[in-house]
Amino acid sequence: MATPQAVARDLPKPRSPRENPRENPMVMGMADRPPIANALLAALPRPDYQRLLPKLEPVRLAFGEVLHEPGDEVRHVYFPGDSLVSLLTVIDRRLALEVGLIGREGMVGSAFAMGTGQSPVRALVQGAGNAMRIEAAIFRKELRHSVSLQREMHLYHNTLMIQFAQTAACNRFHVVAARLARRLLMTRDRLSSDHFRLTHEFLGHMLGVRRVGVTKAAHALKKRKLIDYSRGNIAILNGRGLESAACSCYEIFKDRTIKE
Repeated sequence: MATPQAVARDLPKPRSPRENPRENPMVMGMADRPPIANALLAALPRPDYQRLLPKLEPVRLAFGEVLHEPGDEVRHVYFPGDSLVSLLTVIDRRLALEVGLIGREGMVGSAFAMGTGQSPVRALVQGAGNAMRIEAAIFRKELRHSVSLQREMHLYHNTLMIQFAQTAACNRFHVVAARLARRLLMTRDRLSSDHFRLTHEFLGHMLGVRRVGVTKAAHALKKRKLIDYSRGNIAILNGRGLESAACSCYEIFKDRTIKE
């Protein structure tokens, strides 16, 4: 079974003006096939994806929108395209710590798909953008009838568990500046952009530190001319330099993120 990364690389390219689709039906078929923004969906065999497609609904996710709260019944499963969703564990109903980050490489609601009807985390939209969603009950029915969908779900769920475990270790053992660099790079990779919106307060929740700690770490990265920021808008100025400043966890996360 092809991995999401391999499928994403092999997606059909736009037809060259020199190619005549009437002379080459294969070229015409590939050119007319729309790109699939989400790699997990793109990894499915074409018949399985075509069967699922009529049940998928395109939606626009807004920054700060909460898709699920801990204990909520999962009503929809989401497949981000150019959007980004943060998974937070909530302590005492007010403190939140990020345990996972989901972009176009995965899906939101995998715990439901693996057998539970309730969300164990808060799913918070951290990057506004497009996604596909499907009713949870319908998705579970499709999952029962598609071996390839089951396989992709198990592979992705395993990847997500690795991210959870690595994030917990990272928050315990690595310094704030290195963790901040890692988190900014993870956002860049999933949004395919060096410019995005992240407030220091939001990053404090993500990294499990007070806002002043994030401010100091961000200032240190800015002083090295690796990033710039103003009123919640962050720009990565030196990607390679930021990678050098990030903790070793970034390489583990990077290997599980789609590359252009």
